[in-house]
Amino acid sequence: MTDSPPADVAAELTGTVATAARRLSGDVHVVDLADGTAVVVKRHREPGWARAEAASLAWLAVPGAPPVPGVRGHRDGWLVIDHVPPGRPSERAAEDFGRALAVLHAAGAPAFGSPPPGGPRDASIGLAPMRDVPGGEWPSWYAEHRVLPYVRTARDTGVLTAAEARVFEDACDRIEGLAGPPEPPARLHGDLWSGNVHWAADGRAWLVDASAHGGHRETDLAMLRLFGCPHLDRVLAAYRERAPLAPGWRERVPLHQLFPLLVHVVLFGRGYAAEALAAARA
Repeated sequence: MTDSPPADVAAELTGTVATAARRLSGDVHVVDLADGTAVVVKRHREPGWARAEAASLAWLAVPGAPPVPGVRGHRDGWLVIDHVPPGRPSERAAEDFGRALAVLHAAGAPAFGSPPPGGPRDASIGLAPMRDVPGGEWPSWYAEHRVLPYVRTARDTGVLTAAEARVFEDACDRIEGLAGPPEPPARLHGDLWSGNVHWAADGRAWLVDASAHGGHRETDLAMLRLFGCPHLDRVLAAYRERAPLAPGWRERVPLHQLFPLLVHVVLFGRGYAAEALAAARA
């Protein structure tokens, strides 16, 4: 099945004849089925990552939270999910999304770093490996499992110099005093940049491409700010109305952005190093 055409994968995992297929991007296709529905067929680089995303979507399907596509099946690195027709962002959808995201985070997790039920510890964020290892207090867990692994990779591959790596290590040494008041583990999307918020034709904002795990809710919110989310001010205002944030949350944004920025440094090189270093220095 590894080298099968996406239409054949869709037919096998849904039990319905496929009538047409078209590429969305890379290894992602939309496949039309004979019953009139459509599915998205994704191929992951590592077989376990399809299982991780399937488990993530199932775990994020919380009543009152942002909707997620239904999982039709996964096997051998392939994942088949429902296709959600795209639409346009609106102010009302943004406010609804903010309130719904607060519901998702409040659903909680057993621990910081806990994977979704049935999900592997060796998961991914985008095309980068990500280990879901449960830990105790958020500051030490975040430094050990969400910042320093990517710093080491970037240093060892020559993307960061040893002096630059020490900037991140120094920030991690001070993280206890930077993290703000303790909070319980939240149920995170885990890769919540604006491209993974799918504004749909039904007028809602859906969550896609999840890397769910237990974490700090401010990390999801900080990711939304990285590359510009439509109507972000309304998203955050509605979120804070439902679930107020601890004082100082704005100042903590760079801390929570270290994780996704370092992932980008590892995946895409020096182009993101300056922004990551600026966040660490902040």
